[in-house]
Amino acid sequence: MGIFLILTGAIGWWGAMELITERVRLLLDPEYTLNCDINPLISCGNVMASWQASLLGFPNPLLGVAGLVAPIAVGVALLAGARFDRWFWWAFVTGVAAAFVFIHWLFDQAVYQIGALCPWCMLVWLMVIPMFWVLLFWSLKTHKLTDNARVQRFAAAVWPFTWVIVLANLVAIAVAILVQFPTLISLLLG
Repeated sequence: MGIFLILTGAIGWWGAMELITERVRLLLDPEYTLNCDINPLISCGNVMASWQASLLGFPNPLLGVAGLVAPIAVGVALLAGARFDRWFWWAFVTGVAAAFVFIHWLFDQAVYQIGALCPWCMLVWLMVIPMFWVLLFWSLKTHKLTDNARVQRFAAAVWPFTWVIVLANLVAIAVAILVQFPTLISLLLG
């Protein structure tokens, strides 16, 4: 679990940091072309210009830069042999669940309201989704969140198939994107 949290946290953090870097470059030079503005549908600039990109009054990627340090730190601590109390695991899993809900809201807003996809945002989504599902079932099966034997048995039974849940979540997002943007593939290939 330690290595998994480090990898998903670090890759997600990198995506969030790229968004911050691009936003700063754009603030310094309004004529700057963002490295993630590929075509009208794949455009960080269109997403950054929306109110949804600063939901709490500051750029959303700051939440990612700050928040994605936690899985990295927890992963490193686990590799070092750290043991955490149940309250810690509840707080950590709740934080990752909040990120999971938030990125799905951002997905909805990008696809159905803004009408553009941000590659760096999608990289963060791609890391947070497996992080949530894997962490949830691992935490349940390893007694981190509960001592309820029935819940633990269920989580242990689902654990080998967690990748199917992750894949289904990602496929649902991909299908929604392709349905909403039917010209996306031709734009990418042509």
